Amino acid sequence: MRLVVIGVNHKTAPVALRERLALVGDDVNIALKQLERFTDGSVIVSTCNRTEIYALVPQISLPPESGAHLAEPQVATIASNNAIATQTASAAISAHILKIKAWLADFKQLSLDEIDPYLYVHRDTHALTHWLRVAAGLDSMILGEPQILGQIKRSVHLAQDQKALSNQLGWIVDQVFAAAKRVRNETQVGAQAVSLSYAAAKLVTQIFDDLPSRTLLVVAAGEMNRLVATHIAGLGVGRVIICNRNPERAEALAAELRRPDRIIEVRALQELPQVLAEADIVSSCSGSMDVLIDKTMTLRALKSRRYQPMLMIDLAVPRDIDSTISRIDDVYLYSVDDLQHVIAGNIEQRRQAAVDAELLVSQLVVEMDRRFQVRQVGKDIQQYRARTHDQVDKLLHESIAKLQQDNASPEDILIELSRRLTQTLTHAPSKLMRKAAREGDNELLDFVVSGLQEAHRGR
Repeated sequence: MRLVVIGVNHKTAPVALRERLALVGDDVNIALKQLERFTDGSVIVSTCNRTEIYALVPQISLPPESGAHLAEPQVATIASNNAIATQTASAAISAHILKIKAWLADFKQLSLDEIDPYLYVHRDTHALTHWLRVAAGLDSMILGEPQILGQIKRSVHLAQDQKALSNQLGWIVDQVFAAAKRVRNETQVGAQAVSLSYAAAKLVTQIFDDLPSRTLLVVAAGEMNRLVATHIAGLGVGRVIICNRNPERAEALAAELRRPDRIIEVRALQELPQVLAEADIVSSCSGSMDVLIDKTMTLRALKSRRYQPMLMIDLAVPRDIDSTISRIDDVYLYSVDDLQHVIAGNIEQRRQAAVDAELLVSQLVVEMDRRFQVRQVGKDIQQYRARTHDQVDKLLHESIAKLQQDNASPEDILIELSRRLTQTLTHAPSKLMRKAAREGDNELLDFVVSGLQEAHRGR
């Protein structure tokens, strides 16, 4: 397949080295252009946890004597020629891998000796297996996380923009994306939330189903609450209220969450008692040393809401929401510890699902490799037919030239043409049968003989 992957990830390299090897921004575009010198297409995937180069190494050009058009005296050397060609191809791939390694070190202004111990290299189906495992989230720091597939897709789009995605590499990419989708759809490896923000969003969908009519109240606009608000708002919540001490940070979060079909309001933190009644979902993570939402405030809000249910998510330590609120009917209160317990159970479920996912990956790689071989043999057949056509065309032109001579006998020329055509068309299968017989490969011999017999019977 000539596919190779060279890279580092969170398992093989410390974060300090991963930072130095990261390829982001204009670096990616420059790198893709430079890789054209010794690849037949490449994709660069660079995240906080990995930097990987997926590339097709060039097809080596074999000497003419390795072709199927050899004359009869050269037939005895074909087996050894094929073995040499295989060894040569393997050595050529190794040489290209070394070139890519050396280029990466030079591009990042590091020595090859410094990075080589941390680099991993996969080839052919092993590279394909690795790519599919990465795309399916099986090689991620958080097992089954979905973001990596989007990151790979963005990397592929960058490669397309730089015209670094060859037809064959593009075909492989399509296979990887389709297979990764099957892994995620047919196993539970990514079904359970394993981060606080995803777990919080999952709780929302379990309690509310009419999200466009629901209001999310975000108490404090720090990084954790920003992530939670982003995930919950992404579910389709129709209104978001942001209460924060710092109005500039609140406005920055509002800008991130704003879209045409969503109402965004920024309120001062002092208005929290008044806006609490308007919230169906509350996410709080202020870092305050005092309780921001107490029992009295909550009972007043519930009465104003006519006791419609509320989901409260308290991510703060110390807690922002009075823990006794959990005893109130119609209020679902989850602390950071509650979410961690949920996550721990979900991680174990993902680990169990990963066993099924790994088995499916193995099966899909076999299917993908088989499709590749079928695709590749189609090209080989075209090349074989083209060479045969050239040989027949040459013989035909020689016969026509002889017919144009004054003393030419059309009957003799046609007989000779027929004999030479027969020799040309039977040369390859005859050569293959002699090789199989000489090496004692009865299975191959029977396969060729039976195939030729079926061809003569018109099957």
